[in-house]
Amino acid sequence: MEHIPQELLQSFRPPAFHHSYFLSFEGIEGSGKTTQIRLTKEFLEEKNFRVLILREPGGTTFGEHLRQAVLSTQTQLHPLAEAYLFAASRAQLLHEVVMKELSVPNTVIICDRYLDSTLVYQGKARNLGHRLILEIHQHFPLNLIPHKTFFLEIGLKVSKERQHTRNNPKDYFEGQGEAFYRKLIEGYQEVRELFPERICSIDGELVPDEVFAKIQQQLMVLLKTPHP
Repeated sequence: MEHIPQELLQSFRPPAFHHSYFLSFEGIEGSGKTTQIRLTKEFLEEKNFRVLILREPGGTTFGEHLRQAVLSTQTQLHPLAEAYLFAASRAQLLHEVVMKELSVPNTVIICDRYLDSTLVYQGKARNLGHRLILEIHQHFPLNLIPHKTFFLEIGLKVSKERQHTRNNPKDYFEGQGEAFYRKLIEGYQEVRELFPERICSIDGELVPDEVFAKIQQQLMVLLKTPHP
């Protein structure tokens, strides 16, 4: 894995709002993010948190237009174009939604994909490198990262089986070949090494209730840990 300067990694930090939390879920297609995000939302609402679910790219009018444009395009975008488009969507999401909503106490924002997806999809699978992606994001507000990220880890075989059962048309990324997915899996392992305290890896091949039991354990620790 390429060398990343420690000072660059240290430029990333969670938002500092009292008793509000920023979470993200990561994983390749078919990892079960949608189900686990729903279960997490229900659990946190039972704890009297106000919970907002966002997705990337998306979450704002601008971001949703960009999402549709990227995922439906028949043109192979340049890797740098992908990286900067997603960074632009993320900056708008942080400015327009995340920072404002987290300023309200007892709020939890759950994001379906975030910076780690860009590190993996564009940094690793598109060969731009993790360092370049981090450098694009090193300034405020793009240097804000979740308090906790849940990486739902599944193998290529399970991913393909689960995608097949959806019977949905393949989008821009789902239509990539097997070599691309193998790089995604490798990329997530590398990103987890970059942010070991933030990223919690969970076996996504377990049944959903077992997966959520592990997520719940991590959430209970997080909610008991004071932060600024």
